[in-house]
Amino acid sequence: MSNSININNKKAKYDYLLLDKYTCGIVLTGNEIKSIRNSRASLNNTYCEFNDDELFVVNMHVDEYKNSNKNKYDPKRRRKLLLNKQELKKIQKQVKDAGITVVATSLFITKKGIAKLNISVAKGKREFDKRNVIKDRESKISLKRIKKNFNN
Repeated sequence: MSNSININNKKAKYDYLLLDKYTCGIVLTGNEIKSIRNSRASLNNTYCEFNDDELFVVNMHVDEYKNSNKNKYDPKRRRKLLLNKQELKKIQKQVKDAGITVVATSLFITKKGIAKLNISVAKGKREFDKRNVIKDRESKISLKRIKKNFNN
């Protein structure tokens, strides 16, 4: 299996300040993994929440596999994430602080064919923080342009 399937949540870096990153397994059905291998999934507006002492991903959209025989399929069902106890406890302590959440940043397939989800403990950005990020990015681009013209 190649690692060519990589589905990203592009708005996560824009809307949140990403603090800690984790890679975890995800519990899927057979039809869901086939759909992900066909790049038929989306991580827009995806976040994670605790239920008892288990972490679940919410709002992850996985399209129904076209050759599936399931009649009632929920594409946005809650899916359990597979992390060890120490990581779960660490994340749970961080989430108790105000303004801290867990967001899904990317979904990929390993060389062994296993679906993995990258999650990050994140703090929400305010509007002026987002404007500053855009301003910094544009200034870096203009500096590169000036250097390129100066060297020629």
